Amino acid sequence: MKFDILSTDNTSKARRGILHTDHGIIETPIFMPVGTVGSVKAVHQRELSDDIKAQIILGNTYHLYLRPGTEILESAGGLHKFMNWKKPILTDSGGYQVFSLTENRKLTEEGALFRSHIDGSKHLFSPEGVVDIQRKIGSDIMMALDECPPYPSDYSYARQSMELTHRWLKRGVAHFKTTQPLYGHQQAYFPIVQGSTFKDLRAKSAETIAGFGCQGNAIGGLSVGEPAEMMYEMIEVVNNILPSDKPRYLMGVGTPVNILEGISLGIDMFDCVMPTRNGRNGMLFTSEGIINIKNNKWKDDFTPLDPLLISFVDKEYSKAYLRHLFVSQERLGPQIASIHNLAFYLWLVDQAREKISNGEFGSWKEIMIKKLATRL
Repeated sequence: MKFDILSTDNTSKARRGILHTDHGIIETPIFMPVGTVGSVKAVHQRELSDDIKAQIILGNTYHLYLRPGTEILESAGGLHKFMNWKKPILTDSGGYQVFSLTENRKLTEEGALFRSHIDGSKHLFSPEGVVDIQRKIGSDIMMALDECPPYPSDYSYARQSMELTHRWLKRGVAHFKTTQPLYGHQQAYFPIVQGSTFKDLRAKSAETIAGFGCQGNAIGGLSVGEPAEMMYEMIEVVNNILPSDKPRYLMGVGTPVNILEGISLGIDMFDCVMPTRNGRNGMLFTSEGIINIKNNKWKDDFTPLDPLLISFVDKEYSKAYLRHLFVSQERLGPQIASIHNLAFYLWLVDQAREKISNGEFGSWKEIMIKKLATRL
């Protein structure tokens, strides 16, 4: 995997780049739709590629390990072939899902013991094991096993959690280097910075992570309930340390405002379930603000959901039509809303790339942030 920085913003740390993988290039900054179990909810792969213009999607190791299972994936020739997706895939390690199973998991030096949320069966995720699972999934970018501490965490817990993540990383990197891809394409391995909301822990973790010299780096444990300003503060601390010539991935973030602020702080990659989850409930993100499409005010509004997206997605439905689908409980409603929201997120980062190249990112970002937080 190769990362080239094409241009930088002179008013912030925003940068535009290209990430080269065996399944194609990824223009950064980029948003990755979340395809947890090999499917972005309610969205066809053709729509992801052609209408939404997704360049990379995310899969989840925990869920794919449980269903359909690594035997099926390996028999299919990996997740790309299983789901008929020809572009890059990133898989997270499953750590976040395991650690959210508070009552059904136990952390040990060996790894994370947990019970399946499906049938209660017992499993172990070790640093080495999640490398092997992701080899069988065949993702282009693999994530290291980490512990994501909750917010708030006290300093002692956050430190111990971070140190466990670092010890696991050492084992994971060693195993990654002694194993090979299974399907003829190269795989990269990203470690994850932790440290909760403590500046010194975040700095120490970033220094440790950077020392492994991996092909890219991720920032985890944010957007878990802490104030947005605190999240931005942690990102700034970490990005002052992580190498600037490698991609930086902010995990699980976030709102359109979060994404623009993250880009200005030097983040290159984002993912979040918000576009599809909120879309299924009738919340739309647009270039002018947030719409609750179920509201009565849209019943006779025949204007497009977002006029600025028409040239990006080639087609847009009216607000009145989409509201009608939701009120009628037609399944097409949540589908259109999900596609719209994902297209908007991809349009937003596309615009950010253009503004960075043109030297207009800073002024454009300030205008957009005010609009994006407005409820229409």
